[in-house]
Amino acid sequence: MKRWVESCSAYLSNYEVLDLIQNVESSEKFKNLATITFLTKGYLGSTPCIKQNPEKIKKFLQAIGSFNLTKCEKLTLLNLCPTTALEIQLIVEDSEDRLSEEDVTAVLQIIANLRESEQDTEHI
Repeated sequence: MKRWVESCSAYLSNYEVLDLIQNVESSEKFKNLATITFLTKGYLGSTPCIKQNPEKIKKFLQAIGSFNLTKCEKLTLLNLCPTTALEIQLIVEDSEDRLSEEDVTAVLQIIANLRESEQDTEHI
């Protein structure tokens, strides 16, 4: 007998995935996923999301909102936290047409601010 489950699809940031895994990993219901959750936590623990929180993400999205970026591009910037203009060009489709050099510099500064706030919490 098949059971149909209503699905809801949405893009999740690495932070949201890590938060979800941490909240469900102790549940008996998800014991059969122990290996995948362990490996996923290990990977995500080495990404910038480990130092993010909802407040930082909200500030980042507000700051980046003035640029002509898609939701997926914003999400990728948040997840990867690029540090060079080349990385921005690889993430943002047609970036040469959509972003000026000043825009790219501003985006990198916004990301640098996010990373600085991550480093600040690391030393506390």
